[in-house]
Amino acid sequence: MTRLILATRNAGKITELRAILADAGLRHDLVGAEAYPEVPDVKETGVTFAENALLKAHALAQATGLPAVADDSGLCVDVLNGAPGIFSARWAGKHGDDKANLDLLLAQLSDIADDHRGAHFACAAALALPDGTERVVEGRLTGVLRHTPSGTNGFGYDPILQPSGETRTCAELTPEEKNAISHRGKAFRGLVPVVRELLG
Repeated sequence: MTRLILATRNAGKITELRAILADAGLRHDLVGAEAYPEVPDVKETGVTFAENALLKAHALAQATGLPAVADDSGLCVDVLNGAPGIFSARWAGKHGDDKANLDLLLAQLSDIADDHRGAHFACAAALALPDGTERVVEGRLTGVLRHTPSGTNGFGYDPILQPSGETRTCAELTPEEKNAISHRGKAFRGLVPVVRELLG
């Protein structure tokens, strides 16, 4: 059984990818970055989601000698030319302050009419091998942005993105409903044939 390491300390992400691999009949031993505490976090200096995912995956593969998966994701707003994009987690200045990020974005879009509030969540998932082999798969969840947050599930910008064809925001969906359509779910599922090709 090949050990595969996912560049995250988020237990939810590990559970999600583990389930996707198992559903595809791939029995790899998937662990998170906490299994290798001596490996430092990687600075996300890329200018695209794919670049950041590859930076993290390659760093982990080199440090551990194991195949590594990493992802990077964010919200891309049409009228902001794709921003916040790679800066989604620190849009208001401080990394990971979901409320400040949400409040700032809503303020910036306060005078934008409903028919111009298109946006999508994007995720790039990368697999890197210790020999330098790499693959990237991308997933999207398209929708429109609400004027006020709604729902308590999820995190980040979930309370304001209403997926296409839905009447609820991502934060009003159950975790199972969200995983079925999410950008990260799509990217992780897209990695299945890559894992099968490169790791068997």
